Order: sequence, then C-alpha cells, then structure tokens
Amino acid sequence: TFEEFPFEWARTQNNLGLAYRDRIKGEKAQNIEEAIACYQQALIVRTFEAFPQDYLDTKNNLGFAYQDAQNFREAYKAFDAAIKTVEFLRDEIIYGSGVEEYKTKLAEKYNQSYLGMVETCLELAHITEAIDYVERSKTGNLVEKILSRDLKTIFPVDVATQLQQYRDEIAAGQEQIQQGKADNLTALAQRLKELRQQRNSLQDQHLPIGSSFKFEQFQQKLDHNTAIVEFYITWDKLLTFIFTGQTQQPIVWQSEPQDLDKFENWKNEYLKAYKAYKTEKYDWQNYLSNRLHELADSLSIDNIIKQIPETCDRLILIPHLFLHLLPLHGLPITSNQGEATSEILMDRFPAGVSYAPSCQLLQLTQTRKRPDFTHLFAVQNPSADLDYTPIEVDVIQSYFNPPPDTEVLVENDATKAAIDSNPLNTYHCLHFSCHGYFNYQEPRKSALILANAHKAASAAPNSERYLRISEEEIFDLEKCLTIDEVFELQLEQCRLVTLSACETGLIDYTNISDEYIGLPSGFLVAGSQAVVSSLWTVKDLSTALLMIKFYQNLRDQNLREQMSLAVALNQAQLWLRDSTKEELEEYINNLPLTFVDKYVTKANFNNFNNSDKPFEAPFHWAAFCAIGK
Repeated sequence: TFEEFPFEWARTQNNLGLAYRDRIKGEKAQNIEEAIACYQQALIVRTFEAFPQDYLDTKNNLGFAYQDAQNFREAYKAFDAAIKTVEFLRDEIIYGSGVEEYKTKLAEKYNQSYLGMVETCLELAHITEAIDYVERSKTGNLVEKILSRDLKTIFPVDVATQLQQYRDEIAAGQEQIQQGKADNLTALAQRLKELRQQRNSLQDQHLPIGSSFKFEQFQQKLDHNTAIVEFYITWDKLLTFIFTGQTQQPIVWQSEPQDLDKFENWKNEYLKAYKAYKTEKYDWQNYLSNRLHELADSLSIDNIIKQIPETCDRLILIPHLFLHLLPLHGLPITSNQGEATSEILMDRFPAGVSYAPSCQLLQLTQTRKRPDFTHLFAVQNPSADLDYTPIEVDVIQSYFNPPPDTEVLVENDATKAAIDSNPLNTYHCLHFSCHGYFNYQEPRKSALILANAHKAASAAPNSERYLRISEEEIFDLEKCLTIDEVFELQLEQCRLVTLSACETGLIDYTNISDEYIGLPSGFLVAGSQAVVSSLWTVKDLSTALLMIKFYQNLRDQNLREQMSLAVALNQAQLWLRDSTKEELEEYINNLPLTFVDKYVTKANFNNFNNSDKPFEAPFHWAAFCAIGK
C-alpha cells in the first residue's frame, strides 16, 4: 500500500502506466487516460527532491502519454521537467571523477526525451524552441570539454576567473558529498544549487551554451550570405531545419514516414556495399555516383535548396547520426538519376560548403582567433607504403616557412614518441599523411597509424592494447595516435588539422545522443579551428593531387584575403573532378618536383585520352570535408 511501502507503490503505479499505454484491449483513448492517471499517482512519491532518477523516468513516460493523447501543452511541461532533470544529473558529475562516461549514458538513455520535446514543439509551432532542444540533445560532452579548456580565450579575463572559481567550488562540494564528508548535506546541496545558478547566469551573459543555448541569439550572428541546414532524425521522419541570418523563422522540411524507410534501406545497402568494398574489393566506388543521386532524392535535397535565398552563397551542413558519414557536399541538386552533368551543392554555393557537428560547436570554434598560417607540422608516410605521400608533403611544406617553423617526420621517424616530444602548440597547421583506421566496435580505439605500430599477425596480443583490423594486420595502439590521445593535445595556435588518410572523418553514428566521437572531434576539442578529414578509404595519387591543390589555394587566398578553408577545399575538389589528362599533366609539370617524380606521376595517365577526366567520379574527390570554422 501507499502508507506501508510508498516507494514500491509508486513503482507499481509507474509500471501500470506503462502497461495501460501499451494495452491492446479496450479503447485506446481510455487506456491513455488511465496511464496518465497512474503516472501522476507515481509522482506523488517520485519527486525531484527525493528520487530524481525515478522522477525523470516517470516524467518522461508522462510526456509520451500526453503526446499520445494529443495534449501537447501538457506533454511540453512533462518533457521540460524530464530534460531539466537529465541536465541536472549530468551537471552533478565531476570531470576526473572516473564516472564521466555516465554523462554519455544519461544522454543516450534519455535522448528520447529530447526527441519527444522536438516533436511536441513542432506540433505547437514553436520552431525555434525545437532547434534549441535539437541542439541540447547533441554533442553535450564535447561542448563541456571545449568550454573547460578554452575558458580563458572564450570569455574576458575577469569572467573566466570567476567562472573557474565557481567550477572549483562546485567540484569541491560535489566531492564532499560523494565521499560522505559533508557536515550539513542539505545546506551544501542548496549552496551548490546556488553556485550553479550563478555560474550559468554569468556564462549565459557572454555565451549561452549547453542547456542555455538559444537559437535566436546564434542566428543573429550569422551573416546574410550564409545558410545552415541542420538535419535531425526522429522515430518516423527526417526533419530538416533551414535558416539564414535573414530568416525570420526557420523553415522546417518534414519527410513522410515512407521517406525515412527509404533512407534507412539506402543506408543499410550503402554500409553493406562499403564493407564488401573493403573486404572483398567489391566495386563500390563505381556505383557511388548513382548512390548519391538516390540519396539526394530520399533527402529531398532539391526541395531543401529551393528554400534558401539565391543571395546565400555559403552553406554549413549539420548532419545527424548516419548522415555524418556521407559526402553531402557532393549531392546532385538539379538532375535526374544517372545524369553526369548534375549541378552539385558545391556548385550552388561558391563561397564554400562546410560541416559542423552542431551549432554550439560551430559557435565555439568561431571564438578561436587564429590569424597566422606559416608554421607546419607534418607526418609523412610512417608505414612507407604510400607512393605519392612524399610528393604531397614535399610540395605542401614549400608553402610554409622553412625549419624550425616547419617540421616533417618522415617514415620511420614518424613515431608516437616523436610526436609526444614535439610542442604541437606552436604550429598553425598539422598535416597527417598516413594510414588511418576507424573502429566501429570501439570508436575510441580509432587511430592514426604511426611508424613501428605494425605487429605480427601470428602474435596473440592483449585486446586492450592492440587493434586487429584484419587477419593479416594488427596494430599496437601505444604506438598510434588514438582518439583519446588526440583529446589531450594542446593546439592553441592551430587553424587547421588535415587528416590526409583513410576514414579519418568517420564517427560513431550508432551513438544516439550524437556525441560525434571521432578524430575530427578530438582535434576540435584539442584546439584546432577546423579539421579536414575523409569519409572512406581513399586512393594515394588522387589524394596527393587534391591536397597539393588545396594548400595551393590556401596560399593564394592568404596573399589576397583571409583564408576560407571550405572554398579552398571545394575549389580543389571541383578542379580534380573537372581536370582532363592534358590539364593534369601540365599541372604536374609546374610542380616543384624532380624530373623522375613528374615522370612517375604522369605515367598513371598513360591509358587515358587527352580529353578524358581521370578523377571525374565522386569516389576520387568527394571523400574529404571541412569541419569547423
């Protein structure tokens, strides 16, 4: 009974609510009303103060019950209470406490609360609020890491000092509670609540972020020539938010349920084909163009682009979940499937198509001031099996200051120890021309492969230290640069990290809280303003030519105006796509290379006619994308 066992009684009420909501027999509306009544009874005991986790569960359930009943105003209140509790519980966890992973688990478990709230806001026509909750559901841990590390550069000195004092006092109080050393638990809990309110209020005055993110304030800082397209996948539809600095209210494009089913089928076929390409050399690359036409159709790209004013010449894409793995910048927008002359997104937006994990991370990278671009640190071919990497790095380093401002680690010298001993915080650009590997099973074991990392396949290595990527290949993670180690780098002066390697742009798309766990996020957290990375296993020659042209564009732009990474990369990609054999040979002849290097490189085109375009297929030019500012 309630009097004798109130906690158990409340749990039973909550479970009854779940049963009524799922009940098949009887009138659905009546069952939903019964479920709502049960949840409300449970909340008599399950209060925020006494049982915050149970309160969260029941409020979440109540929100969905109200949604089923089409009572969206009450659903909004329930989801709001649930989300505030999630964010309160996340805020309770101290960095360095050893339980930070619980932050991610909380975000994953209760991501459904944000999904429910986004759908509820759209039903109530609260579109800007819907975007607020989309943003609050994403990249929470990354935002907190960057805020913590960049505190003194994001905020004025006096504000940063005060925020750090709040953080230190909150952390000390939390530690007292966790270790059972609080003299007066109630008083300390109240003090911590006040400190958090004061910290958040001060932070929000200068940069509303995290749970305080406000879309309207973010939008006001957009220039009139930039459009942002942010995707968000719910249970039964794909939402696309389209906005510019001029848009009074964002436009929302909502797919039909069958469209999401179509996209899911496409996704599964794409992954299956790509896996076969890697393991069985299946001819995935030749079908990529057709697949991109199919993807453009399932995402309704034509209709989305029509919502953007013609005056906008720059596009920032914010993908969601699996969409992070796809070359959206190469999607056709004005043609039927199979046409080779399609206009693509990069053609429509000549001022650049770039990516961001979220509006909040974009906002944070834009606070980083990186005026210089003369100091280069590069890793060149540590595995000694990339034929055109030496050419790539030799030409690229000529665009930067000579040593000691530039340092290149070549082949066997490109070890983990050599990187650890280098003060990377003095360089403006980091360029890794090497193999990379993304680990879908354990994303944090993804790495850039350095010298001496290869281990004999016959060994039986410790699974924690070693990474087996095939029957023949095993790598020692202690001799690689892993994601976890990238997070710890200090890149205070870095404008660009280029990962000229395979699969360096892939992320853990199965993480439903969209925490964007991958090498790009690691380098963004470490301090870089932007990252250029790849979405699939790329070819050595086309990558070398693309990278040389990319840095050449950056050098030419720096001579004229402030560097635009997206424009430099997009122009290099279009150049590689459109260049004929004759034009490529002429370009290679003009590079600062030896006669032998030029001869060997041009020999790759012997089987082409002068008017052929050897790298016209998207496989060669679409893999790389610019992420960040």
